[in-house]
Amino acid sequence: MKKFFELLTHRIVTFVVAMVLQLIVLIIVISRFNNYSSIFYGVMLLFSFIIVLWLINSKSNPAYKMAWVIPIIALPVFGAVFYWLFGNKGLSKKDRSKLIIIAETIQVNMPQNEEIMNSLKVNDSKGYSQAHYIKGYAFAPPYSKTYSLYFPSGEEMYDKLLIDIKSAKKYIFLEFFIIATGTMWQGILDVLVEKVNEGVDVRVCYDDVGCILTLPSKYDAYLNSIGVKTAVFNPLKLKMSSKYNNRNHRKIAIIDGTIGYTGGCNIADEYINKIEKRGHWKDAAIRLHGDAVWSLTVMFLTMWDYIQHTTSDFNHLYPPALTDQIFPEIGLVQPFSDNPLDMEPVGNHIYLNLINRAEKYIYIKTPYLIIDHGLYTALSLAAKSGVEVIIITPGQGDKWYVHETTRSYYKMLIQEGICIYEYTPGFMHEKSIVVDDEYAVIGTVNLDYRSLFLHFECGVWLWKTPSIKEMKNDFLMIITQCQKVTLESFEDISFFKIALRAFLRIFAPLM
Repeated sequence: MKKFFELLTHRIVTFVVAMVLQLIVLIIVISRFNNYSSIFYGVMLLFSFIIVLWLINSKSNPAYKMAWVIPIIALPVFGAVFYWLFGNKGLSKKDRSKLIIIAETIQVNMPQNEEIMNSLKVNDSKGYSQAHYIKGYAFAPPYSKTYSLYFPSGEEMYDKLLIDIKSAKKYIFLEFFIIATGTMWQGILDVLVEKVNEGVDVRVCYDDVGCILTLPSKYDAYLNSIGVKTAVFNPLKLKMSSKYNNRNHRKIAIIDGTIGYTGGCNIADEYINKIEKRGHWKDAAIRLHGDAVWSLTVMFLTMWDYIQHTTSDFNHLYPPALTDQIFPEIGLVQPFSDNPLDMEPVGNHIYLNLINRAEKYIYIKTPYLIIDHGLYTALSLAAKSGVEVIIITPGQGDKWYVHETTRSYYKMLIQEGICIYEYTPGFMHEKSIVVDDEYAVIGTVNLDYRSLFLHFECGVWLWKTPSIKEMKNDFLMIITQCQKVTLESFEDISFFKIALRAFLRIFAPLM
């Protein structure tokens, strides 16, 4: 009885009930006006027509346009209202002001080393064009004096992260989409409390939607009470808003501005396989040590200031030079962030750049394969041009409808010469791409619309670093545990499943 009462009073139940009640009221109001006033119906039809025209002529992704145009045409009155409430990505004046401040803060605090860019331009024109794009549109420069270490599992990342945060002297910054109570978080929290008592500046940032089922209500107040400064991105409120579409999907850990982590791993027990969730959980992360960590630090601090309405002292937090380190003579590391507010899909364009410039192979690991026409064309053209294109997706999905949508793309991609493998032991959550032994990206960006266009994301572009070979070797090892998807496997699929996948594809950008 106690568990049942706790379930009824859980904030997600309260939130869902509030949303449903508001939708019911909205539907009733629209229906009443619609039934009693032909003028209202005519105005709403005109409103729907204007929205459709605006969508068609907007810069939005074509798949996103179609996903909204269909319901607006099918249900002109309700569809238009729902789009206005949930689909309209236009920026408010307040958001525009914040965006300008964030962009200016990043540009001021990101050191631009033109010597590195000039050297890259001479040595590798393809690499230069990619670095130039990231520097120009994510305001993030490439760095040379940085070690990069690839972790092929969450378990290995967690073990090293614990060691690193124990060594912190000045500050520890953690920013994750999901934090869940359990073994992994408790192990980290115990160390964070120790560090708070030592006078270390400890800050934690998490996404409220991502943590709605994994953390107790008002958990930020608890963390603040024990000295762990906490910021919550987009706190859930009992009102309908399109803001919940824009989630902070980033995963960043920073120790003293000299050691940094990012990748697919959140802080929850399934990521280190302490509990089984969708079979074996395959994830990965990258550890940076050196100058490039400052970019991750700036990313964290600008997000912190965005949420908390504060102004950080970047100069005070800038780390001392690592004069005692001998860094690799070759290789560049370029962390980047992507946000949905500036209408520049940095993550999507980085993937397109890598795919379009590949000459030998493209190896991709992704939990979701819900791509638009641009990515489909790029992958298809690469395969048709003789480039080996292999994509590994999960054998077990975390959401059935998303997994079925991912599988709906298999046949058309295989027909273009692209190889698809499913990770049969369980769930493939890693987000990475390796190209031609020279380039790689690892981070939080999934190959789906939500991640590429709606979420706050981050990643690291790598050029000729030793970690690229580590990523390639892990890919070749993991593929031995995968099942190749063949055209023959589609012969026995039922008509119902084919129809279901076709229907889901229509609304893929809204998932």
